[in-house]
Amino acid sequence: MTGVRLASADLIALAEFAETTPRGIAGVVARLVNSGELGVGTRLPTVRELASELGVSPATVSQAWQALSRTGLIESRGRAGSFVRPLSQGWLAPRMRGMAAPNDPVRLDLSRGTPDPLLLPALGPALSRVSARAETGSYQAEPVIPALVDVIADSWTCDAETIMVVDGALDAISRTLEQLVRFGDRVVVESPGFPPFLDLLEVLGAEAVPVPLDEHGMLPEALARALLLRPVAVLLQPRAQNPTGASMNAERAEALARVIRSAADVDDLVVIEDDHSGLISTETDVSLGALLPGRVVHVRSFSKSHGPDLRIAAIGGPRDLVERVVARRMLGPGWTSRMVQTILLDLLTEGASIDAVAEARRRYYTRQRALGDALRARGVEVAPADGINLWMPVVSERSALVQLAAAGIRVAAGTPFLAASDAADAAGGSRGARRQPGGDFVRVTVGLLRDGTDEVADALASAAQHVAAGGY
Repeated sequence: MTGVRLASADLIALAEFAETTPRGIAGVVARLVNSGELGVGTRLPTVRELASELGVSPATVSQAWQALSRTGLIESRGRAGSFVRPLSQGWLAPRMRGMAAPNDPVRLDLSRGTPDPLLLPALGPALSRVSARAETGSYQAEPVIPALVDVIADSWTCDAETIMVVDGALDAISRTLEQLVRFGDRVVVESPGFPPFLDLLEVLGAEAVPVPLDEHGMLPEALARALLLRPVAVLLQPRAQNPTGASMNAERAEALARVIRSAADVDDLVVIEDDHSGLISTETDVSLGALLPGRVVHVRSFSKSHGPDLRIAAIGGPRDLVERVVARRMLGPGWTSRMVQTILLDLLTEGASIDAVAEARRRYYTRQRALGDALRARGVEVAPADGINLWMPVVSERSALVQLAAAGIRVAAGTPFLAASDAADAAGGSRGARRQPGGDFVRVTVGLLRDGTDEVADALASAAQHVAAGGY
């Protein structure tokens, strides 16, 4: 197709469109944005204008525009049109930008989803026992310390053909998805789910298929319907699900496994489990790995229990898949620093560190229960939760955020936790399972609430039940 000049006088001529699929159109515009030919603030043509120029349906252009918006290159300003987006916080993916807290200080920040730094085990003793020299015998040496694998394997819920360590849970999940997902594939996710998972899928060109939750995780009937779409993977959090705090029990795991075993045309489907809060969770460690041998990749992060800056997680599962992940890492970062691995090994085996993690687990449980009970006493129906986060229903997300900010409290908006189809349902006012979002939830990081529970519960309850005079 020959070069196309867009209808808007404010736009430069675009390069040739080799293909007029959503991906092809988005690719051309993305290259023009990245090269600077379409500068920040440039107004793009309307969907109908470009569809007419290219001889395609408006739906095709709309899908391209949505893809560009999800990757943060363009933004919609309603009736004013779509514009090339400023590159502020370009190092953050779109939903992570939505989660990022402003720089302005507040009295109490419960928005970040991070552990209480006062409850992390002390690193000083472990650091003192690490070798004074940073050395490795070979760039091709085994990328994991055998003693660390032995300790991790002893606590693994089910047998894994192999266990390796990587740079955090998102590193493990990202690299596993890269081995499984091709452009256009579908991946089942929790609804609501962890925003970076949704960003990852969009970067890979995959479609997220949201499945609603109850207090025990994914609903089996909803998963069965999702499997009719023939996804290549199921991505779930078995304990302390972020944002809801739901944890899967043995009965639910068996039900989900039965659904997967009986589904047609999903013989190659892989389940990826993100046990991000394992060592501070009070719930039983349950995995689908024992029920679906050879089909489960289990990821256990040590960020919540031992410190986010350690950037370390274990990944276990089918040997072929895990070794493909490791082989790809060897062409990039190579291995997780053996010094960091040695520090984690010390923390996992030294008595004082073990006691510190156990105390943190107890305190998080106490904080969750105290705030949950206080909110329910004030008429806010929050479900019992595990881990450090609580998913709170509100009459109006925006109104709640504004009112809490005025009280010096920051929580996370619920919208970034929604897949695109969930967000559309929310706008239409639909409702699903008890934990199904409707645009009217916020996430509260209870793990950071050290004191003042009643005062905070008063503020949260007031904000949850408040609607501003303007109707937002």
